[in-house]
Amino acid sequence: TDYVWRGTTQTQGDAAVQAGYKHAGDSGFYGSVWGSNVEFAPQTHASSELDFTVGWGGALSDKWALDVNLLRYQYPSTTVDLNWTELNGTLTYDSNYWLSMGYSTEALGGEEDGLYTQVGARFPINDVFRIEGAVGYYYLDGYSAAADSYLHGQLSAVWAVKAPLELRVTAHATDSNAEDIFGDELAGNRIEAALQASF
Repeated sequence: TDYVWRGTTQTQGDAAVQAGYKHAGDSGFYGSVWGSNVEFAPQTHASSELDFTVGWGGALSDKWALDVNLLRYQYPSTTVDLNWTELNGTLTYDSNYWLSMGYSTEALGGEEDGLYTQVGARFPINDVFRIEGAVGYYYLDGYSAAADSYLHGQLSAVWAVKAPLELRVTAHATDSNAEDIFGDELAGNRIEAALQASF
């Protein structure tokens, strides 16, 4: 029903169709491509997003795992330069708790640095239902005169309908800084529902 990324809508609150493919080798190195429709400001003419990722992921021990990747955000239809690259890392404990960080020298397609951090957890209720929650902080150096950082949180209820289908309902919230940076229509509070399948 929406494409919400780091607390802000990427489709002006409209529905999104998304698909991705990932290929991983036994060594842990992988490559992936992922795409979605987007809707930014009319003057950008951006209607689609393609993300290209190369990285490595693997177990560090029985409980700990690490994923490190380089992610390229591409917007094929745009008439302005929105494309940018980010270095990401995620440390996972016991498959249910994670800490993620992402750094870019051209955050959100601009010319300034950006550092994103997120902590999250998932809580299985049974084999069918689980709860997931995360809090993220985005430091955007010089991206906007209104504010240089914002905080957001999300809480999801996930229902494994029937393999491979899952239904996810997520409540998103941001602080007032996000609304100052992106505007009230793109940031703030919203609810997103998604039907997804993994093969």
